[in-house]
Amino acid sequence: MAHKQTTDFVPLNIAVLTVSDTRTEADDTSGQLLVDKLTGAGHLLADKVIVKDDRYQIREVVSRWIASNNIQVALITGGTGFAGRDGTPEAVLPLFDKIVDGYGELFRQISYEQIKTSTIQSRAVAGLANGTVIFTMPGSPNGCKTAWEGVIADQLDSRHRPCNFVEQLKKPAEVEA
Repeated sequence: MAHKQTTDFVPLNIAVLTVSDTRTEADDTSGQLLVDKLTGAGHLLADKVIVKDDRYQIREVVSRWIASNNIQVALITGGTGFAGRDGTPEAVLPLFDKIVDGYGELFRQISYEQIKTSTIQSRAVAGLANGTVIFTMPGSPNGCKTAWEGVIADQLDSRHRPCNFVEQLKKPAEVEA
């Protein structure tokens, strides 16, 4: 019989990026939903940014977070579809050291129950880069909720078994006294 290991919850430093040509802080419902979900789970909001759907602006922000000693997770909402300027996957894929193939597959499987075959138009991707896990998801609040509740929350919870991403992440820089 397998013994279930228990651990304490480890709060992570999480940054949220909203990719949109139209959203502002006043109407960023998807970004705010992610902030509410991550803080409600006991994690810490490390940064929140809104950028235009431009692969180089996206890449600049995410690269900064990857290089940071304090940001362990990046959640990106928006730019994952097939519409005109949607370019979030193209922006982040070159930054990944390893791709988390199962994330997009599982997200679409769960999403299928809600939106049926329309889920094939989601190009949600995830990966690891320099000890930072990056998850992309659609720009709709429902898509963000599906991603968080269906996949991400468990994978960012140190108590989730048999495995989670917490041990794979960089440890935040020690604050000098």
